[in-house]
Amino acid sequence: MRVEMHHSHDWDVSPTAAKSIQRRLASEVRETPLPDAIETIAGVDVSIRDDTAQAAVAVLRVPGLERVEDAIHRCAVPFPYVPGLLSFREVPAVLPALRELGTEPDVLVTDSHGRAHPRRFGLACHLGVLLDRPTIGVAKSILVGEPQGDLGPEKGSRVPLIDEGETIGTVLRTRTDVNPVYVSVGHRCTLDAAADLMLDCSPTYKLPEPTRQAHLRSRA
Repeated sequence: MRVEMHHSHDWDVSPTAAKSIQRRLASEVRETPLPDAIETIAGVDVSIRDDTAQAAVAVLRVPGLERVEDAIHRCAVPFPYVPGLLSFREVPAVLPALRELGTEPDVLVTDSHGRAHPRRFGLACHLGVLLDRPTIGVAKSILVGEPQGDLGPEKGSRVPLIDEGETIGTVLRTRTDVNPVYVSVGHRCTLDAAADLMLDCSPTYKLPEPTRQAHLRSRA
């Protein structure tokens, strides 16, 4: 995959400087329609054991969700664990994995938040803005905000995720009577389109298949 950086900054920074970078780049996030003809989606996940990070990318073809290609990169963990600064810990491992792909995926999906973040700039936003590619965040738990209204038990049920009066994500039930996932805009997508696509990518399991496949490989 062609990894062209549209913004640059140091990664070896203090938490205070990292938050400043997030605030500065948050203004670069664009909510625009997804491509009309999406053929491939790349799921991205990182597992960390001790001082080693292993990033995995799984590229799937849509609508059938057949696996096209995988890539893995392992490196030393570059940043300490600080809530809200996951991208500084994981993106430096993800970028080399993406460079190993022969496929140019139409959409990236991360196992993390996008705009559903205290500074509206989670990992999905960070990766999407750096690469200027359509990116969606799908997380398993809430980092900030509260669901608005009662979420129905049926697959496909959704309610807004609200923080300080702003809709920052969608609480999405991808399996009947199973805990939901939390979808948010990363870059170059709309929230409704992101939720629709992630529901289409979840035929069997709670997690959308692209990130589920990436998670399996990141832990291998």
